[in-house]
Amino acid sequence: MSKIANSAIIEKGAVIGEDVEIGDFAFVGSQAKLANGVKVFQGAQVRGETDIGENSQIHSYAVVGNFPQDVSYKGVCGKLIIGKNNIIREYVTINLPTLKQDKVTLLGDNNYIMAYCHIAHDCVIGNNVILANAATLAGHVEIGDFTVVGGLTPIHQFVKIGESVMIGGASAVSQDIPPYCLAEGNRAKIKGLNLVGLRRRFERDDINELKKAYNAIFRSNKPIKESVEEVLKSSDNDKVRKLCEFIKDTKRGIPFDRHS
Repeated sequence: MSKIANSAIIEKGAVIGEDVEIGDFAFVGSQAKLANGVKVFQGAQVRGETDIGENSQIHSYAVVGNFPQDVSYKGVCGKLIIGKNNIIREYVTINLPTLKQDKVTLLGDNNYIMAYCHIAHDCVIGNNVILANAATLAGHVEIGDFTVVGGLTPIHQFVKIGESVMIGGASAVSQDIPPYCLAEGNRAKIKGLNLVGLRRRFERDDINELKKAYNAIFRSNKPIKESVEEVLKSSDNDKVRKLCEFIKDTKRGIPFDRHS
């Protein structure tokens, strides 16, 4: 049975699942859909065409599904989809997409979005991602599965961050960060592989292959695209190939310094 506080505002048309909890003075708009087990805490707001998956939590004074912060926004926006088992902490803001390009702002499953984070219009967040306090994502940012973004870190619009990346706190990310890498600094640059994260998920053989590929790409005197092509020809490891394909496809460039 759902528990809805008397002071909560639930607009007509909202779809509320089973075992949902909605706290005092919370707001759920007419286009919202809350799946089973969702919790919306005191003062939180769920606005716009927003779907929230099972057992996700929207903590106090977070606002999800509000209009995009986009100077070209003309009053029409798309849909926000939040998957299962997400924890969205206090004062987080997640915006609806514009309809210029992509039509969905998307969060996958099992993400932890800490207090004061901002996720702008048209962002796509994978699964098992952690955004530490006050991380700020501009529009159209993409973040892969199992990535961690340190606190107080802004990420420039259209940046892509790959799977299993670690971004250090108080960094400023303006270029693409390939899968499996560690990046930090202002402006953020790649410092090595995210070995702590990789050891939690991958076998030693895969990690060793990634180390060899990393050295061949980032510690070579050759142009990065040439090094990537050579690694692709010599390795059939799926993780190495994912790293290389990401670098080949980058639009914003890869930030790194050559190491001997």
